[in-house]
Amino acid sequence: MKVAVVGATGMVGHVMLQVLAERNFPITELIPVASARSVGKTVTYKDKEYTISSMEDAIAARPDIAIFSAGGGTSLEFAPKFAEVGTTVVDNSSAWRMDPDKKLIVPEINASELEDSDKIIANPNCSTIQMVLALAPLHKKYKIKRLVISTYQSITGTGVKAVQQLEHEYKGEQGDMAYAYPIHRNAIPACDVFTENGYTKEEMKLVNETQKILGDKTIAVTATAVRIPVVGGHSEAINVQFENDFDLAEVRQLLQAQDGVTVQDNPDTNTYPMPIYAEGKNDVFVGRIRRDFSQENTLNMWVVADNLRKGAATNAVQIAEYLAAKELV
Repeated sequence: MKVAVVGATGMVGHVMLQVLAERNFPITELIPVASARSVGKTVTYKDKEYTISSMEDAIAARPDIAIFSAGGGTSLEFAPKFAEVGTTVVDNSSAWRMDPDKKLIVPEINASELEDSDKIIANPNCSTIQMVLALAPLHKKYKIKRLVISTYQSITGTGVKAVQQLEHEYKGEQGDMAYAYPIHRNAIPACDVFTENGYTKEEMKLVNETQKILGDKTIAVTATAVRIPVVGGHSEAINVQFENDFDLAEVRQLLQAQDGVTVQDNPDTNTYPMPIYAEGKNDVFVGRIRRDFSQENTLNMWVVADNLRKGAATNAVQIAEYLAAKELV
């Protein structure tokens, strides 16, 4: 199978190559693609050096699958060009997520929607993926009425420039700023840009993408997204109001039975998810599971995942694995 990785030199692209190697995806020919300034440079995959191709050369090579992590503008311009030559694109940007003609996929939840005619497939936002994976089995059983979400998001979601900013500030050095404010010893309540309704784009992704993936526009969602000086992954405090009452033991059973979810929930031993332990892992970790005693049929839980893994690269690779297994490419 001929596979292109578009954005191969970026932070997510690097992890995509790692995940493809770890999961032994059946690649017969790898085509790493990056911006014009990176063409001719090399990346390493399974201890072998590969030369970066231009976008035009990659399209001409007609790969079976192209996994994109190169920004929305690049995806809007080039994903259709790959699709025109028969390539199936799995896109990690926000470009196609809310397009009514494109599928928004978390494989454990809705991969069965995919057909061979789907040539551009959207990978959801990192904070959405980890949340809906924990919510899907609960929605199926109890029906979600309303979600109140607070996210505590890793700087790796912004990119390498943000990681460098934190490192500089930690050392007391001057350097380029990814954010308008210091991130070291700080929390910035603004992920992405503000929209006209006062919410940021990141917060609205949690609203719109959740409804689309779970297939239920009646779910009320409100969110506050906060950037914190953490590298390992995103954390989310989620308050879930259901239509129907629930049993806590059954909630834990449903979560434990969900593929891709690991329950870490024992207050007696101070066992709960933390990004420092989620880093480098593909699962979504759920803990602090407890009833909200202030309101009927309402649950609190804490959800953590490596945003570069399940929140981006791993989910995209899992989509590609499904396409290959079902012979859709």
